[in-house]
Formats: sequence, C-alpha cells, structure tokens
Amino acid sequence: MPRSVTEFGEGEATVGTTSTNPHLALWIAATGLSHGEIARRVATEAIRRGHRQIAPDTTRVRRWIEGERPRPPVPELLAAVLSEAVGQTLTPGDLGLTAAGVVLDTIQLPLLTEAAAQTLAGWTQMDLFLDRRESLKLAIGAPLVLAAERMLGGVASRLNPGHQGFDTDTVTALEEVTAFLSRADASKGGGLYRSAIVAQLAEVARRIQDGVPASLRARVFAATADLAALAGWVSHDCGRYATAQRYWSYGIYAAGEAGQRDRGVEIVTRMSHQMIYLGRPEDALGLLEVAATKAEKPALEALVASQTGRVHAALGQEQQADAHLGRADKLVSEGLGDVPEWVAYFDAAEHAGARAVSARDLAGFHPASIRRASTHFRDALRLRAPGFDRVRIMDRIGLAAALFDEAEVEQATDVAQQALTEATRVDSTLVASRLNTLLDAARPYKTAAAVEELLTRARDLATAQPTTIAA
Repeated sequence: MPRSVTEFGEGEATVGTTSTNPHLALWIAATGLSHGEIARRVATEAIRRGHRQIAPDTTRVRRWIEGERPRPPVPELLAAVLSEAVGQTLTPGDLGLTAAGVVLDTIQLPLLTEAAAQTLAGWTQMDLFLDRRESLKLAIGAPLVLAAERMLGGVASRLNPGHQGFDTDTVTALEEVTAFLSRADASKGGGLYRSAIVAQLAEVARRIQDGVPASLRARVFAATADLAALAGWVSHDCGRYATAQRYWSYGIYAAGEAGQRDRGVEIVTRMSHQMIYLGRPEDALGLLEVAATKAEKPALEALVASQTGRVHAALGQEQQADAHLGRADKLVSEGLGDVPEWVAYFDAAEHAGARAVSARDLAGFHPASIRRASTHFRDALRLRAPGFDRVRIMDRIGLAAALFDEAEVEQATDVAQQALTEATRVDSTLVASRLNTLLDAARPYKTAAAVEELLTRARDLATAQPTTIAA
C-alpha cells in the first residue's frame, strides 16, 4: 500500500498510515519539521505578504494532510514554506492542493521519490481501471517544454528509509521482462502488449514506495526509466497521447534518479517525435533545443541533430534542415562510440529514415528541388537490423508513397502490395498513419486498375487501425 505520514507527539512527521493527501504528507515529512513549526512558518510568511488573518495551528496542518483543502492564499503560502525547507521549488499542485489534483492537470512530477511513485501509481490506475482518458490534458507549448527542462535538470529527494521493494533477483527479473516487452513492441506494435506494460509499471511504482536498497538504486531506476519510456511509446502508438506524455515524464525523472541524464534526453526526443506526429513542429523544436543542451554521448547528439533536421524539414526550412541532417551524417559516419542499449535503435538506418521523410516534406515545399525520398527509404530498408519489423513496414510504405510521388507507378504498386501484406501483422497507429500518406500519394493514379485495388486494400487496413483515440 502507498505510504504516507501520521503525527506523533507534537507533530513530528514519520512514515505510517494512509493519508488522504499523501503528496502534502510526504513533503512535510521530507522537511523534518514538526506540524507546529510548519504552522508557525506559514503564519510568518502570511504576515510577510500582508495576510495577517492567517494563523494556522498544529491541528489545522493535520487536517490539511487528512484532506481538508485550504482556501487561497494558503496553498501558495504552504508551497513557499515547504520550498524553502526542502531546497527546491514546489507548487500547490506538487502538494496535492489544486482543484483537480496533480494526477490530471500536469505532466510534472514532484521531485521526491515516494511522491513521484504515488503519482505514477495514480496514472497507471486511471489508465488500467478508470479509463479516464477524457480527463487527461495534452501538454503543449511552453508548459510542455518547461516541464521537460525541469525534469531533465531536477534532483530528487528521498524520504523512505525502507528497502523492502526490491532485491537482486527482482531487479534482474524487471530488466529481463522490460527487454522482452521492448522486443515484442518493436516487432508487433504496441497494441497487444500495452496493458501488460502498464500493469508492470504499476507494480514497480508500488515497490518503489516500499523502499529501494541503496546498492540497487541505480539499477532499479534505470530499468524503470526503460519501462516508463516503453509505456509511453506504446501508449503513443495506440493513440493515447496525453497518457504517453505522463509515462515519458516519469521516465525522464527515473533516468535522473539512476544518474543517467542522457537517458532522459532520449525520452525527450520521443516527446518531440509525438509533437511532430500531432502537427506541432514548433513544440517539437522547443523540446529538441532542451535536449541538445543536455546531450553528451555522440549517439544522443546525432539523434537530436537528425530529429531537429527532420522538424525543420516539416516546416519547409531547407537550409536549417540540411545543416542539422548534415551534422547527423557526420556523427554517424565517424562512429557513435559506446552506444547504450536504450538508444541502440538510432543508427544509420534510423537516420536514413529521417532523411527520407525530410526529403519528402521538403519536396512538398520546394517542388523544383531534386530530392528523391525513395533513395533514402531504400537505404533505411537495406540497413535495418533484424527485429524492427514495425519500422521496416513503415519504411516500405514510405518507399511506396515516395515512388508514387516520383511517378514510378509500377514500382510503387508492387512495393505497396508487399507493404500492405506485412502491415496486417502489426497493431500500430503509426503504421496506419503512414498508410494515409500512401493513400494520398497513390490517389492521382487511381484510374489504373492495379492502383484502385491497392487503394481499396490500403483504405480498409487504415480504417481497421485508426490513427487517433481520444486521449
């Protein structure tokens, strides 16, 4: 069960029975201050701000922990007092004092191990049992970029001294099941496995609240970052976009707990990919600018450069696209050094795929430009490693669409028929979205019997795998 606090003596906080506002309870416990001292500091801060009528006592602090929601300006005063005590900026939302609560209104996480795990548990519960997709807000614009920047730069505090959540065998099992689920997703798409991945993440959130031994902390949070990144990706692939953001947010946080800041950078690039997919390239660029300032490993620098070039191409910005894609070309050709497993998917094939869609987008903005996306799609297909079936199918569909754009109708039809046969084997809205690109490219040639048959087949498959679900 989630842990919270109860008071002893004059209000010394300790881990104990269930609280109806666990976020506030944990943050007060993290300060090490008694409830009486918290009350005194809130009253002092109130006077400093000109609110002389506010004078809480120990009983009032206990009631806040038990779920009583104080009226403004008390939430702001309490956030200011606790921020100073713990040495990091907190908001009323971090303390569970906003009207809708931290779970629904933000992708931000409190930088406290137990409170962050409780928030994650709340997200998974909504996802698995409540199906509250309509309550989740997609973070866009400045709030999205600032949240990513905060999570990448944050340092979490710890409260729970316990260590009952994990042992060596448990961590090994977590690593193994996460690796298996990652392979399954890359091969078959996220639809079949998403519930299992989210359920595994829920169990991890529960165990983190039971305590993580110091000797296993880096491994636990590294594996959790991998699992949360995967949960975000399969949620995105199933059209649950706001849900995906929340899991990615925890993945960035967990990477920081594991001391793997570059892992968090990679997850930010996933968030930027989602923004491209949802037609928000400016937001994607904002996220990539944050990622670029934190990327240290050559593989991460190349990934960020490749994706940044891809976004500039989507905006029709030819010179900027070529500059970033060229930088990625150079990094890839020089070798990416020791590549961590979690970014091993980014290689020459993945970059060729980025170059292919960039060439396609730029050709739309600059028709006179001689850019053959088909060449890059062929490179991607030739270079793809075994096991990446979903992205290989997307490459083949992209190749067919590019060939139609280049008026190679017979070749395009043959490639497309092969791609459609392969596409029936995966469950992925990303593949369905690429099918819509193929439909658009083939439509000018629909008077040909072979193309009309292809269009009917592609349309049926795209309809069977819709590209969006309310999130």
